[in-house]
Amino acid sequence: MKDKRILYVSSEVIPYLPETDISSMSFEAARMVNGLGGQIRIFMPRYGNINERRHQLHEVIRLSGMNLVIDDLDMPLIIKVASIPKERMQVYFIDNEDYFKRKATLTDEEGNLFPDNDERAIFFAKGVIETVKKLNWSPDIIHVHGWLSSLLPLYLRNYYGNEPLFSGAKIVTSVYNQSFDESLDTSMHKKILFDGLETENVKHLKKPTYVNLMKTAIDNSDAVIIGGDDIPAELSKYLKKLEKPVLDYKTPEEFSTAYQDFYNTQVLSQ
Repeated sequence: MKDKRILYVSSEVIPYLPETDISSMSFEAARMVNGLGGQIRIFMPRYGNINERRHQLHEVIRLSGMNLVIDDLDMPLIIKVASIPKERMQVYFIDNEDYFKRKATLTDEEGNLFPDNDERAIFFAKGVIETVKKLNWSPDIIHVHGWLSSLLPLYLRNYYGNEPLFSGAKIVTSVYNQSFDESLDTSMHKKILFDGLETENVKHLKKPTYVNLMKTAIDNSDAVIIGGDDIPAELSKYLKKLEKPVLDYKTPEEFSTAYQDFYNTQVLSQ
């Protein structure tokens, strides 16, 4: 993995949020590649329950200041950055006053999904890509974790399909068992179509359930990693029909060698 550039895009990363399969693996995979001499960038949302003072987040003025259009509305993009202690790894945070200031991640105190999670996902995907463009950093692999990140492959392959910076990048999506039972806003696909994507691109998102979000990510990825040992049965069935590389679930103790081999022999070799 030496000198390979890998972009990790995740809905959650430790130590900024509590430990889950997603937050742990987003961190551990990046640390592994970093330790092997690879170049990594990590992106996540700047949720309002992340303690900026404790984690020493600060705004990057040269990257901030852009407006992203979400369903015909201009939404300001703010970029913050922090360093993970002892790891020499920087994390970039996608921020916006309307979408991420609230003191929670994806649900309210009663456990209900926020009604604008669909727009937050669109904003996050476009915000990551626009920021990487400003950094002028061309990744070899883009590894996506968590359903709030699931639109990134869709936008990268379609909305940004002619962007030279990403022309050689391979997209890997990890599928976890951290899901939700309800559906996101049923007009989500119309908000994506507003960006000029084709109807075929959003066929799953007419009913934006967790499974359909992940199907959309999978369809636009070059390879898939099963990140949890109990993913939804419908997704397991969907993955078995794929004609693209799929890595079965690996425990935290065995993932390192398996991920390295998968990156090198299945993803980068395509």
